[in-house]
Amino acid sequence: MTSTVDEALGYEQARDELIDVVRRLEAGGTTLEESLALWERGEELAKVCRRWLDGARARLDAALAEESEGGAGEEGPDAG
Repeated sequence: MTSTVDEALGYEQARDELIDVVRRLEAGGTTLEESLALWERGEELAKVCRRWLDGARARLDAALAEESEGGAGEEGPDAG
């Protein structure tokens, strides 16, 4: 379950922390317990990033749909 602190993270903050987690895991030198904790944190951060990206995609899709609905009967600058 994601904490309320994670809910307040912006995309860039979550992404940057996720990058740090991955670097620490790749560097090695941590105990199994520390590695598991880092992995779990990385999973939480990835979910936060995914929610931000999904939300951005939904906003773009809605804007494009609105634009195509509104522009269906309008003439553009190159018309006639």
